[in-house]
Amino acid sequence: MIAPNPSSEVSGVPDARTSPREFLAHLYGVAVARALPLTGMAPCLPKPPKGRTLVLGAGKAGGSMAQALEALWPADAPLSGLVVTRYGHIPPRPEGLASRIEVVEAAHPVPDAAGLKAAERILALTEGLTADDLVLCLISGGGSALLTLPAEGLTLEDKQRINTQLLESGAHIGEMNCVRKHLSRIKGGRLAAACAPAQVVTLTISDVPGDDPAVIASGPTVPDATTCADALAILDRYGIAVPPIVRAQLESSALETPKPSDAVFQGHVTHLIATPQQSLEAAAAAARAAGIDAHILSDEMEGESREVGKVHGALARAVALRGEPFAKPCVILSGGETTVTIRPRQPGQAKGRGGRAGEFCLGLAGALAGQADVWALAADTDGIDGVEDNAGAFVTPDTLARAMAQGRKLADHLDRNDAYGYFDAIGDLLVTGPTHTNVNDFRALLML
Repeated sequence: MIAPNPSSEVSGVPDARTSPREFLAHLYGVAVARALPLTGMAPCLPKPPKGRTLVLGAGKAGGSMAQALEALWPADAPLSGLVVTRYGHIPPRPEGLASRIEVVEAAHPVPDAAGLKAAERILALTEGLTADDLVLCLISGGGSALLTLPAEGLTLEDKQRINTQLLESGAHIGEMNCVRKHLSRIKGGRLAAACAPAQVVTLTISDVPGDDPAVIASGPTVPDATTCADALAILDRYGIAVPPIVRAQLESSALETPKPSDAVFQGHVTHLIATPQQSLEAAAAAARAAGIDAHILSDEMEGESREVGKVHGALARAVALRGEPFAKPCVILSGGETTVTIRPRQPGQAKGRGGRAGEFCLGLAGALAGQADVWALAADTDGIDGVEDNAGAFVTPDTLARAMAQGRKLADHLDRNDAYGYFDAIGDLLVTGPTHTNVNDFRALLML
């Protein structure tokens, strides 16, 4: 296992030809470092208001965003608030940095009671705000699960079941968050509505294809163009049941979210302080600086992870065998948010482990079929692939051979969505720990 520290200064760049895995890990570290909130937050901060400044937030980057704001906000200007992040995702506090914002932890990707309590407290903090006050909302990926406040008629257990079924259905992030917004009392612009008449400035780190703030963390502070009918159609498409009282509210549009025309959003500002494309461009620049040409396919790739892996594999083979459409040596980079549809388990079959990055690597390894001179890394920029302890995994020219020597058949691991077990057995997991940011999938293929 390689375990770089993405937020640390890199002393010396690994040589791509002699240390391809280390070189790919370096590119990942560069991409993550570009997405750390301190990099992009300063230009987006407004001046302190006449009244008080309240900070509210949710997401995997919540802890680091709060610390960045504490470091950048004038020391003599009042600052207080509450932010919720994932368990284990509060970064060490820099020496001498005063704590002014409370940060609590909750579960992700399936919400828990701690997230419910945090959402209740965040909504309660909006009471009594005036037009002289400023609300700074720190929003990043993961906020949908962390900021959970079920609609009337739904229990936390209902939300946990629906969330789990959405995650396992293969629904893309836009579909999942459409449902989440309409089954919540705080998402889909409802938090911003609760802040009225205060000014609201949202600082967000994008983890979604297209960087739509309405999709990031289910858009708690921005208007929602989707409808109750859309949410119902998605639930029906994937066969996910909701309590009859909730279905009736969706059918009658009683759970509709605030729309773009709503006056409550007048004067509100949203800033994207980090995006997947920025991270891919940083990695591409690092590769070129090391003498390796780089090509960014897209930061918006979606689809079944294993199938996206197969497509990347076909492209890499064309480069390796024919020098088309890119000449060697080069790196191909891509981002986005793929999905994993959980396959039914056979009787007696062990439960698989893994996430989108690992499943991509399984599809990629199969498509490459041991192709010489091709190395790859796929990893989640938050440092956690699904619910495991790895960020992602490597694919090398001898991946299949080393796995077979360990008695691991790729098809078996694909059948039970067990990427973690496959790559763990051959020492090809990338383990970083939480990175304290999140701009979603990072993929790099190196052809020499």
